[in-house]
Amino acid sequence: MRKRVLFILLSLLLIYVIWLSYQLIGFKTYTFEGGKRDPLEIRGAYHIHTVYSDGRKHPDKIAQLAFQSSLEFIILTDHGLPNRECLASAGWKRGVLVLAGSELSVSRGHLVALGFDPPEKDFSQNAEQAAYQISALKGFSVIAHPYSKVAWSWGKSTGYNGIEIINANTVLKYNILRLVPLSPVLLIKPEYALLKMLSRPQKNLKKWDEINHVQSMFGFYSVDAHLLYRPLLPSLQLHVLLDNPLSSEFEVASRQVYSALRRGRFYNAVDAAAQAHGFRFWARKGKQRLSMGEKTMFDPGITFHIQVPATYAKEIHLIHDGKEILVTSKENLEYKAVDAGFYRVEVYLREKSPLSSDIPWILSNPIFLR
Repeated sequence: MRKRVLFILLSLLLIYVIWLSYQLIGFKTYTFEGGKRDPLEIRGAYHIHTVYSDGRKHPDKIAQLAFQSSLEFIILTDHGLPNRECLASAGWKRGVLVLAGSELSVSRGHLVALGFDPPEKDFSQNAEQAAYQISALKGFSVIAHPYSKVAWSWGKSTGYNGIEIINANTVLKYNILRLVPLSPVLLIKPEYALLKMLSRPQKNLKKWDEINHVQSMFGFYSVDAHLLYRPLLPSLQLHVLLDNPLSSEFEVASRQVYSALRRGRFYNAVDAAAQAHGFRFWARKGKQRLSMGEKTMFDPGITFHIQVPATYAKEIHLIHDGKEILVTSKENLEYKAVDAGFYRVEVYLREKSPLSSDIPWILSNPIFLR
């Protein structure tokens, strides 16, 4: 009897090892040769915690990991009102632009403050007052993990500039059971395990669209890293589009990145599944070119343009006022605006990948026609 039980257990273990090996052997991050990389598109990771609050690593070490992942910038967001040690750690480190904001605990939940001049006193713990203070100090704010951990209590949305659509820390905590059969993968291919744990952020997308009916707000993919920095930093990236190549002078470079983020001139991508550089979404109104985040009055002559240079299988979804109006697998698309409202793009990867087919591989920010 004992031999039979042992045989069954060993057989199950062998089946498990074969299954796991098959999953890993078939996994790869899709890459493509898209020609010379555009110096006006830089990549970085947003929402990172360090030893200055509840993170496990020093900013210098995190910057080193970011450099190894070929990131141009990272954004630290330690807890505080603000966290002044975190702010003081900003600068060029290991060839990476290290920006520092703070994650504030306020009356409605957690609010990330970015790009602000250091305040003389602490920020208010009243959410609306804190958003006003951040704005008065030339900064902007992002609602963090709105439906998880410390969930956001919704009221008037006026004053907030952004909302997190995917938060990796939330994914790890709420989908932990998915990790049980994949636990050995964390030591070998941790990015594979992360992709398998991601789920469609339906509530976040729906709320984002609801808010954009009233005011313009931008969406962020957030790593919310406290540990596991090595797989997290390159997995969820902000692709920021600059007006000029990134300066080597810290103050100028920080203004460049924050200005682009404040204006919505960036898109989000799950780069652990496939490289996304080169995606573009813009509109043409006569001779005027409108980028993500921009607003203009509706004109029936406005044409939207979408470009996804990656050659692997994908599906482009054009969204108008929260509703899907077009689906195509073309790499380049032109579409004439049908009505006023906000337009944004979701791109889905259709290659074999641990990334679920209902999770936007690329998520643009909107263009607004008033």
